[in-house]
Amino acid sequence: MRGGTGATGTAGGTGVTGVSGGVNLLALRSHNTALVLDLLRAAGAEGISRLELAERTGLTPQAVSKITARLRAEGLAADAGRRASTGGKPRTVLRLVPEAGHAVGAHLDRDELRAVLVDLDGTVVGERSAPLDLGAGAEAVLAGVAGVVEGLWPAGTAEEGAAGDGTDVRVPPRPALLGVGVALPGPLDHARGVLHRVTGFPEWDGYPLRDALSERLGVPVVVDKDTNAAALGLAVDGEGGCFAYLHLGTGLGAGLVIGGSVHRGPRTGAGEFGHQVVQLDGPRCGCGDRGCVEALCLAAVARGDTDEAARVLGVGAANLVGLLDIDRVLLGGRTIEAAPEAFARGVRAVLDTRARRTGDTAVPVRVASGGGGGVAEGAAQSVLAPLFGRGDG
Repeated sequence: MRGGTGATGTAGGTGVTGVSGGVNLLALRSHNTALVLDLLRAAGAEGISRLELAERTGLTPQAVSKITARLRAEGLAADAGRRASTGGKPRTVLRLVPEAGHAVGAHLDRDELRAVLVDLDGTVVGERSAPLDLGAGAEAVLAGVAGVVEGLWPAGTAEEGAAGDGTDVRVPPRPALLGVGVALPGPLDHARGVLHRVTGFPEWDGYPLRDALSERLGVPVVVDKDTNAAALGLAVDGEGGCFAYLHLGTGLGAGLVIGGSVHRGPRTGAGEFGHQVVQLDGPRCGCGDRGCVEALCLAAVARGDTDEAARVLGVGAANLVGLLDIDRVLLGGRTIEAAPEAFARGVRAVLDTRARRTGDTAVPVRVASGGGGGVAEGAAQSVLAPLFGRGDG
């Protein structure tokens, strides 16, 4: 997985060591620098020349030279060799240094915590999981997250020290931890990092998770819904256009990508897909309403009727297609992973029936890439994204 979005929150307190070695990556958010970094990342190990950077960004060669010089000095860019040119001497090409910075992404499900450590290229370089009770209270949940993050990124090492014979030694600067992205069930306020009445756990209403966790860890924290995090990760990884990511696990929700960017709405509450009512006076849902898609779908799963669960999910997906005219539907979450073909087939059948009725082309349905780690990896991308110029994370 590659690339990302904005880390907000305050850094303070004790816990995980953040930026070190003088590399203040979070100060590199200028638009022009982000353009250059994004192109360096896209070029991969083969690299890209300064002339190509100037042509693709529209910046002057002088501006590109200044930016790349600073990136090299900060350890974010390095030479990748030389490339023949149409005239004159061969051009030096530059590449991103992925190991210069890292981000942690944590997926807080109702009963499990999964976390990954990724480098600047989005490659997973470490992962952990642990049981979690989202209803155990803030202190227990924060302690669980902190423990897993600490396991992925142990508290900092000294940059200077003394050898056994008393001789001073210098240890190379540690790469930077840019922050921690946390994804969990909604509803919540992404902009402020405050939880609302999380479905099934209303006691979280009003809790400032972003600030509380940032204070505990000592690094910036981003908080988002699990569905949005997964959708962001898919968009960064190349899923373009308009699509809906439907996540069926311990709950049901949607991440919406419109025009290549995650759509959250003015109050960051978009995507509460599971709580559209499709059966008046139906079974009670954890949200307090009746006949929600989530309640019907999970009830079918509980009684082992996967075909019915897929059909109900397809009905909700058809409503979404009718409202938003999206290009495709992607499916994910642990319940989907248990029977991926059955769910894809069932949802596709409902959408195909709708297409025949309306005369439209059927919207494609498939299981999303990324597997079980997709939400955690997407949460990490929410930290990386501003560095590469994405504004939807």
